[in-house]
Amino acid sequence: MNKLLVFALCFVFFNCDAQQKITAKKNKQGHLIGIANRTSFDDPSFKYWFDEEYKYYQTDSVVIDKIRKKIKKFKIKGYMGTWCKDSKRETPRFYKILDQTGFNEKNLELITVNRSKGTPDSLEAGFNIIRIPTFIFYRRGKEVGRFVEYPRESIEKDILKIISGELYKHSYDND
Repeated sequence: MNKLLVFALCFVFFNCDAQQKITAKKNKQGHLIGIANRTSFDDPSFKYWFDEEYKYYQTDSVVIDKIRKKIKKFKIKGYMGTWCKDSKRETPRFYKILDQTGFNEKNLELITVNRSKGTPDSLEAGFNIIRIPTFIFYRRGKEVGRFVEYPRESIEKDILKIISGELYKHSYDND
């Protein structure tokens, strides 16, 4: 009996840990809204643009190597819209960079928003999401920087500046 109970608890623990909570669903307009992950883009409505942008984006291998050494210490919260041209361009590129750096996707929370940059559960509340995509980088629970809408130099160089603690201002940072 004890072995069965231990097995059941282990199964539940590992099964829950292995699955990221996914709540994203298509709205009436066919746009994904809620917590998503990479498999959310397997839907035919999104797969064609996601796969194409991912495949054809050429990363900077020198910068990728530098990112690889630092990014594992970070958690990332991303906001994007499946209706948004900039999100359709930058989100697959972002995933390609994460893949090439060996980033653990468990440390990425991706939230897909509607045209008002919101969700029914207000997952955007308190995060000052003005433009999308927005990728917010956290270290030790504190925001260290964010990538907003499009790169200043390249997405890799912008990410490297953020995670290296260098001065970085996204295009809408007025400070």
